[in-house]
Amino acid sequence: MRNKVYQDANQALAGIIQDGQTLAVGGFGLCGIPEALIQALKDTNCRELTCISNNAGVDDYGLGILLRSKQIKKMISSYVGENKEFEQQYLSGELEVELTPQGTLAEKLRAGGAGIPAFYTQAGVGTLIAEGKETRIFNDKEYILEPSLTADVALVKAYKADKAGNLVFRKTARNFNPECATAAKITVVEVEHLVEVGTIDPDEIHLAGIYVDRIIVNNAIKKHIEQVTLKTQG
Repeated sequence: MRNKVYQDANQALAGIIQDGQTLAVGGFGLCGIPEALIQALKDTNCRELTCISNNAGVDDYGLGILLRSKQIKKMISSYVGENKEFEQQYLSGELEVELTPQGTLAEKLRAGGAGIPAFYTQAGVGTLIAEGKETRIFNDKEYILEPSLTADVALVKAYKADKAGNLVFRKTARNFNPECATAAKITVVEVEHLVEVGTIDPDEIHLAGIYVDRIIVNNAIKKHIEQVTLKTQG
């Protein structure tokens, strides 16, 4: 069995990250983001990157650190409201943005991983999302043709992996991570726990190791909260 386990995030990205690539990055807000891999991506100093991710983190965490370093040229995302750097770069014309309905984004990645080139959806009909896209009528309802998404490299966060790359995700931290993993040519996974092959019950595996190329362990996780709201005393 080929060794998929790497010593750290920088080694795991060595030789596979280049300028101009498209990357699929798991996470929803700051939940389930591969933070060590994102930092290692920043350290490569590669530029002109297109990132497919639900959002771009916040100014100081997640993909926000790559925006600050001006390494991302285009974001394909659903929600961008927590990142001032994102807003400033978009309004100044420095950053290209392709806003996509959240369910459509998930299906674009899933379809890309399944080898499906495009699909029809009602999401976005009659809005700016539909401009310039092919439409068809099915059962008296209008649908938009949406192309699927694939990536050169996926950066994914999982809770547990065995050494063959079989993955277990934890609750809402699963989010877009499985879809990112299947849609990329090369998938690098950051996990909190690494176990021997055969340790994980097959019925507990969320994503098969065939989709995983490289694994790193990061058990020094900082579980950030995007917004902290405290109840007013009184």
